[in-house]
Amino acid sequence: MKWDNIGEQPCSIARTSSIIGDRWTMLILRNSFMGIRRFDDFQANLGVTRHVLSERLKRLVDHGILVKTPYVDRQERFEYRLTEKGLELYPVLLSMANWADKWMDQGIGAPMLYQHKSCGKVFKPVLICSECGEPISAKQVMVQPNPRYFDAMPYAQDKKA
Repeated sequence: MKWDNIGEQPCSIARTSSIIGDRWTMLILRNSFMGIRRFDDFQANLGVTRHVLSERLKRLVDHGILVKTPYVDRQERFEYRLTEKGLELYPVLLSMANWADKWMDQGIGAPMLYQHKSCGKVFKPVLICSECGEPISAKQVMVQPNPRYFDAMPYAQDKKA
């Protein structure tokens, strides 16, 4: 399967990867969460080519993760702001940062600390069960197919006939 078709797989991770699964897109998202909004600021911070940056920003806008809004009336200048859909990606980035802080810190600790505004404490992200509130690890999760999803697939209909 070609990379361009990865989002057509019946897999949530493949679909997500088809939009945000490259290094530049993830770094653009990181910068968006840090308050960077303008094309030139993204480029200066990341060192990415204008072509690649333009392409990644367009994809994020096309998928409703960023919204492009004008910021200068006399010229065609835009800011890129996270949408609600884009803000929902924050736990993904926090989880990636937490993993790197544990496994790739080179013995000097995390480069960034995350402080919870409500309580004022520095925290590490924790994945919890939405039903019981207990922390979750890979060994505590059983993955199973959703029968409704596969019943709706075109090939499933062919098998029933």
